[in-house]
Amino acid sequence: MLSLPLIAALLGTVAAPPPNIVFVLADDLGYGEVGCFGQDIIQTPAIDAIAKDGAKLTAHWAGSPVCAPSRCVLLTGKHPGHAVVRGNWENAGWGNDQPEGQYPMPLREVTMGEVLKDAGYATSFVGKWGNGGPGTQGHPNQQGFDHFYGYLCQRVAHNYYPTHLWRNGAKDPLPGNERWFSAHQKLTEPLDSDADYMDRFTSGTWACDAMIDEADEWMREQVSAQQPFLLVYASPVPHLALQVPPDRLDDIADMDEGPYLGGKGYLPHPRPRAAYVAMIQSFDEEIGQLMATLEELGVADNTIVIITSDNGPSWVGGVDMNYFGSQGGLRGRKAQIWEGGLRVPTVVRWPGSVAPGTVIDVPSGFEDWLPTFAAAAGAPLPSGLDGIDLTDVLTGGDEPLRPLYREFAPTGSQAVRLGKWKAVRHQLKKGRLDIELYDLEADPAESNNVAASHPEVIAIMEQIMASSHEPSAVFPLATIDDQPAS
Repeated sequence: MLSLPLIAALLGTVAAPPPNIVFVLADDLGYGEVGCFGQDIIQTPAIDAIAKDGAKLTAHWAGSPVCAPSRCVLLTGKHPGHAVVRGNWENAGWGNDQPEGQYPMPLREVTMGEVLKDAGYATSFVGKWGNGGPGTQGHPNQQGFDHFYGYLCQRVAHNYYPTHLWRNGAKDPLPGNERWFSAHQKLTEPLDSDADYMDRFTSGTWACDAMIDEADEWMREQVSAQQPFLLVYASPVPHLALQVPPDRLDDIADMDEGPYLGGKGYLPHPRPRAAYVAMIQSFDEEIGQLMATLEELGVADNTIVIITSDNGPSWVGGVDMNYFGSQGGLRGRKAQIWEGGLRVPTVVRWPGSVAPGTVIDVPSGFEDWLPTFAAAAGAPLPSGLDGIDLTDVLTGGDEPLRPLYREFAPTGSQAVRLGKWKAVRHQLKKGRLDIELYDLEADPAESNNVAASHPEVIAIMEQIMASSHEPSAVFPLATIDDQPAS
């Protein structure tokens, strides 16, 4: 006699299993630092393969131009005018015994982890968190993630050889990393040999190796249990300091003009350009490892994979943006609301839904991933979201015309993207409310302010800026929040 499940399967009434989701987040990876976005020095074959198998998003905004608020936008589906975390607030200093963590996301916030967990998914966040330290409401285990492994604190993540990472609520000591050393040091003159730098500024376990192995093993456990899963893998690469296992420099061509001595922050390195290349290429190899595991387990075709970055490239600590063309021809960089700070390289693989080789120029942002994943999982949406479901955009459907809003309190800046137009306020700390306007289709480098020629567009953008910003006592927006209520 045929079983009921078999009868149902023969009749075609068994629903397809919900897709797994792997969201990979780089840290400070510039728009121009990936092969499929124009990079020709740094090799990123795994990311490029995902773009070939799926879609490349050429107008995708990170949540913010810096780390913690960008992650908050991603996790909550709220843009920075409504999100709780809007800057890299710190609860302590840099010493080994200082408390860890940044501003904690409160329990009232509904995150991507909670939405998918309620829909029956296993949920994991591996990597750099930055939205709440040990014992706070912002801890990932309090925000919908069953499993966490990595850095709770962004300051600790400045060192790729920390004494410990965190597994859920407990410290996990890293083998060979018993010696703590500051991630911010300077030399007055070069050391005698490359080995001397490595002895001083590396240790036993590169944190990324521990984290990618944890992520890989966790995925295997979920597939073995036939459990749909959400994995957020938030690598600290290529955020500084310049640190990478010495053997990964062996195959990197000689491209340096001398050592970096630490004069612009973070740690010295004998081959700074080569180290930067090795870090990003190691990150790409991690993506290759994740994809190989999905293929081995037979779930690659039922897994949505996204690779992106939390903001634009850094300009300090031995990084050479000009040499690598890190901004991809865009204006600005990390900590700025110009395109170079907000627009990030993004690729999506979704077999059966996203056609191979697709290029999507529709503006989108981090706030859109929560509703997109909820739709894929058949999960109800929480209220108060700013993002939209990108399924139609990714699958070649309608292209919505809606504004994207960003603000950055530390520099006193606002930005709005609406179609081809981008409006910018960037001198709020000087009391200036004037709005600059750029046609990104004709002027992607934001070099020609056309505000005087389009007062009707400026009026619309000013309204969007006003309606999108909710005042924050913790992260006040200069001049805007100083004005008396009308």
